[in-house]
Amino acid sequence: MADLDDLREGTDYSGAATTEKGFHLKGLSGQDWGLRARMSRVFDPADGKTVMLAFDHGYFQGPTSGLERLDRSILPLVTQADALMCTRGALRTTIPADNGKGIVLRASGGPSVLKELSDEELAVSIDDAVRLDAAALAVQVFIGGENETKSIKTMTTLVDQGQATGIPVLAVTAVGRDMVRDARYFRLATRISAELGASFVKTYYVEEGFETVTSACPVPIVIAGGKKVEEKEALRVAYRAIQEGAAGVDMGRNVFQSAHPAAMLSAVRGVVHDGLTPDDAFDLFETLSH
Repeated sequence: MADLDDLREGTDYSGAATTEKGFHLKGLSGQDWGLRARMSRVFDPADGKTVMLAFDHGYFQGPTSGLERLDRSILPLVTQADALMCTRGALRTTIPADNGKGIVLRASGGPSVLKELSDEELAVSIDDAVRLDAAALAVQVFIGGENETKSIKTMTTLVDQGQATGIPVLAVTAVGRDMVRDARYFRLATRISAELGASFVKTYYVEEGFETVTSACPVPIVIAGGKKVEEKEALRVAYRAIQEGAAGVDMGRNVFQSAHPAAMLSAVRGVVHDGLTPDDAFDLFETLSH
């Protein structure tokens, strides 16, 4: 085992990622054709970016605000997203099979908000993921959490199954209430996830040093939308994240809890795919809201 007595923090995060020939996403050019094809259903091949719409919150929160009726809140938004992040229950009961979007299927679960959230296990078989034509499988990883090793084992088990079937795995970094949300922590959480086989990683944006998180992670990073904030602030965070190396956003509450969800999703698309500034994107949001 490596000596932990002189564990030095890295310092060399500068410079653009090495260009890979033959594929539009970093770290994945050596993967099998099927896995790369599925990643291309999540990330737009034209720019290597994605706007994911997350509405998998019910798997541990129940019918949270904005998701009481998926048929009313989510279905009108589907056409604007590049990919949908949801549970298999929501997919089968609510999302039309001809929706044409990449499905990032929530594959871990177990505890509710009433229990220890890090005590998750695999909740979807790889056979069912294949039947559902999943473009990717999402699993929670609790680095520093009470069940860190268990969650890592869950992820690596899913990675093995995904590699056998050509389905990429999205590692979702979960942060406990008592943990520091800074660049150093997210460098650790995202790098561990990538080193152990995740094809892409979902994490949170931090104001200081986020570019070191994206630089040190050898696979694409998408940012979580997090808790609901004012629309202009959510657009600012999305813009900063993209400018600092993120390959996309996976927004949920900041879209479906907005007073004008469709307008907000259009504004987010403008930031991610069209390079709109936060001010221009907010102007678009206000225009579409009327």
